[in-house]
Amino acid sequence: MPCLRFALPVAAILAGAGLAAAPPRPARAPAVANSNAPQLTAGDLAVFLDGIVPLQLQRDDIAGAAVAVVAGGKVLFERGYGYADYAKRIPVSPQTTLFRPGSISKLFTWTSVMQLVQEGKLDLDADVNQYLDFRIPSAFGRPITLRDLMTHTPGFEEADKDLILIRPGPIPSLGAYLTAHLPRRIFPPGEIPAYSNYGAALAGYIVQRVSGEPFAQYAAAHIFAPLGMTHSTFVQPLPAALSPFMSQGYLRASDGAKPYELIAAYPAGALATSADDISRFMLAQLGLGQIPGEPKATILTPATARLMQTRQRGLAAAIPAMCLGFYEEPRNGLRIIGHGGDTIYFHSDLHLIPAAGVGFFVSYNSAGNGKGSPRTALFRAFLDRYFPHPQPPAAATLATAARDARAAAGLYESSRRAQTDLMSVLYMLGQVRVSARRDGTITVSALRGLNGVPLRWREVASNGAGPGLYAPEREQGHLVFLRDPTGRRAIAFSPIMELQRVPWYRSVGFNLPLLFALCAALALAVIFWPLGALLRRHYRRRLELSPGRRRLRLVARLVCLLDLIALAGWFQFFAGSSNNIGLMSEASDGQVRLWQILTLAGVIGTIFILEYAVGSWMRTRAGVGARLTAAVGAEGAAASAAAPSAGASFRLAWAWARWGETLIALAAIAFVWFVAYWHLLGFGLSY
Repeated sequence: MPCLRFALPVAAILAGAGLAAAPPRPARAPAVANSNAPQLTAGDLAVFLDGIVPLQLQRDDIAGAAVAVVAGGKVLFERGYGYADYAKRIPVSPQTTLFRPGSISKLFTWTSVMQLVQEGKLDLDADVNQYLDFRIPSAFGRPITLRDLMTHTPGFEEADKDLILIRPGPIPSLGAYLTAHLPRRIFPPGEIPAYSNYGAALAGYIVQRVSGEPFAQYAAAHIFAPLGMTHSTFVQPLPAALSPFMSQGYLRASDGAKPYELIAAYPAGALATSADDISRFMLAQLGLGQIPGEPKATILTPATARLMQTRQRGLAAAIPAMCLGFYEEPRNGLRIIGHGGDTIYFHSDLHLIPAAGVGFFVSYNSAGNGKGSPRTALFRAFLDRYFPHPQPPAAATLATAARDARAAAGLYESSRRAQTDLMSVLYMLGQVRVSARRDGTITVSALRGLNGVPLRWREVASNGAGPGLYAPEREQGHLVFLRDPTGRRAIAFSPIMELQRVPWYRSVGFNLPLLFALCAALALAVIFWPLGALLRRHYRRRLELSPGRRRLRLVARLVCLLDLIALAGWFQFFAGSSNNIGLMSEASDGQVRLWQILTLAGVIGTIFILEYAVGSWMRTRAGVGARLTAAVGAEGAAASAAAPSAGASFRLAWAWARWGETLIALAAIAFVWFVAYWHLLGFGLSY
């Protein structure tokens, strides 16, 4: 699910009320390589996590959390922190309290796909159209495959609308949702990662069609039941038997509980589950398809599970890659695979360390106050305690560093974006800036440390023709500059997306000043329209225009006002949507249609603005002289003596008027270009 950040506060939970401890378990993890590290035991975990998580809840205004750690083929630690219902002071139970782990749901969808691959009913490399009852249009001369879907390389642009529904009511069938929200393909399949909720939902629909079972029912019968996951479901709204166990969701704990989130693309993120159930899923994945010691708790063969966890596609060898559903997230010298998940209110992470047989899960039921990422900080602290790794020495500065930093500097956009619909404006505003520093390092505005400060990246290997491999100072990880299959300079840093260099005409550095300038010009035209009339009335002057020109001027000014109203409407819609994805739904169709109509009317009205501006230049000097004579001739000799200075003033005022109308015409042309290029001009309601 989309990563959504909100500023939220959490109430005091440090006193210990509401903590629900799991029964003690004697299980112990295998010894770690570093003998100086504390042993990963239930007792040490309790002391460690009890000292961190309650503080996070209090500091970040989070109502509650659940943490689970598995190791050595058993559940090592489970604990709930804070409250499932903050108002009623109902504590979180790791065994029974249900959380919404968002996109961690996809791991169950991908597991379902692999089960059918294992049975020979699905082919990872076949055209997915053969499994569907609607057709994905051809593009780029290549079909989309299940392997493309599982590695987030189908080439779809982002599909935002109706992902999370804010109006209670029936959820559309999965097939109806997918056919109504089919996104365009903007990249060739199998080449450029662009995380896709639609792609995961499509895979769930394929499972449904090939198995003959509704997806939620399939997951229950083929994953939840074998693993003994008794507190898990994809059904929305929740079944009556599970509803009492559901945690409330919050922006901030102090703001009160929010409604249950309904997710239309439900194989991509609708799971409700407990920490204990997720523990059993982690054990099965670490056990290569089976929970150790429980022969009936089998969901995959070892070969299939191993394939699912194997690196598939990566943009560069130094960069983490996608597996079949899992993605790599190496840290502290360990190969780690996992998945994160976010709804509006719930924020979760699942991490597996296959070589150590360790799994870690955490879920928070509140977005919190937006200061950092509690889940990331918690897992890093876990790794640093039990799997410490020495920080590599700082690399020497390359001779090419300053040159390559200058070449790297500029604006980039995520491959995970809307490109052909009205939401493309929001993604333009979210472009990433790479800045070169004097010492040859660079900063990437979107890549920040836990303190919120952009990391400084130092070049550790040049590709000879420009920027190459970079490592962060006092942090871990790499990013690589490369030429992607589209030919653009790109930054590889993540398994699920890349950053692509932005052409000047798509850049926020060009479009935002253009938008401000055209709004200023149109606003001045609207402001001086009545102000000029008041000044002329005060000084008893008339606007020397024919009746036809007066009417044309009136229409031109009304079009300026219309353009401003349309832009203000779009601003209101995008500002609301960026903070609440639930507004990107059919609930907003009425206002979107209104802004589309006003935008179209403004574009058509540009004709009148241009006609009036051209007409102001077409008025001849003879016409100006005639008006000047009419204005001063009746005054006799005295007026005649004053005529030279009066004529100069008249001509100056007329020149200012012509240039003013030209500026308004240019603003109107910029308005047309902006709304057309960013897809605000049209009547589509799919985005």
